[in-house]
Amino acid sequence: MSKKKNILVPTDFTKVADTAMNHAMKLATYTEGEVFILHVVDKAEHVEETRTKLKMEVERAKAWSDAVKVNPIVRVGSIYEEIGDAASEVDAGIIVMGTHGMRGIQLITGSRALRVVTSSQVPFIVVQERPIKEDGYSDIVVPLDLNKETKQKLSLVADMAKYFDSRVHIIVPKEEDEFLHNQLKRNIQFADQFFSERGIEHKATIAEEDSSDFVTAVVRHAVSVDADLIAIMNVSSGNIFGVLGVPYEQEIITNEAMVPAMIMNPRKTSSGGGGWSFQ
Repeated sequence: MSKKKNILVPTDFTKVADTAMNHAMKLATYTEGEVFILHVVDKAEHVEETRTKLKMEVERAKAWSDAVKVNPIVRVGSIYEEIGDAASEVDAGIIVMGTHGMRGIQLITGSRALRVVTSSQVPFIVVQERPIKEDGYSDIVVPLDLNKETKQKLSLVADMAKYFDSRVHIIVPKEEDEFLHNQLKRNIQFADQFFSERGIEHKATIAEEDSSDFVTAVVRHAVSVDADLIAIMNVSSGNIFGVLGVPYEQEIITNEAMVPAMIMNPRKTSSGGGGWSFQ
């Protein structure tokens, strides 16, 4: 993790965007990267006004850290396309974005807006109005299901855990079917070895709920351990959470406890494990 990690923050100048900046500034103090604030306008005539607003945001960001360099970016076009382009341009290692709960979830999961996540090679942290704690992401919940791609997020989780000396809380659904139960046990064993080899504190839990109600179990578990982050995988174009095809991503991203969600897309690998690294 020697390379510095830049962070992109799309903003609409709302309270949740302010919270996203709060998270990004804290994260940047650990990644030693720069923060880039992006606002997308639909017409060129709005560029100058936006530059003025972003300049004010840059100054406000110093309240969280005056050691992190913050850079304003204005783009003309569609936010669904410009976020990915800007992330590539500034070599962002992660994108931190706010969502307005259920009222604004279409920003992330609408049929067009989903491209913001699914077309990106850069992981997202999606936040609501819950500020980051002083010690960052100390507790990270990692749901593991029967999709082999979900193991790929372990590298990203491990890197984040190294930054914040985090505890990782693995959770899997309860399955009565012996074949599925054994497959989930193998996933737990894989995760246990993965985190043990990296010296990361972790604990595995089998939920009382099965796959049909696994999202409820994940959110409840996140609340019980006072989690700071839930790491989820987008394994299909219409389902960010990817739990046996159950489309409950809104329940994760807009959970009432406002626990931020870290989202990444799978990469094709021969083994299905470790296809991504935050390094």
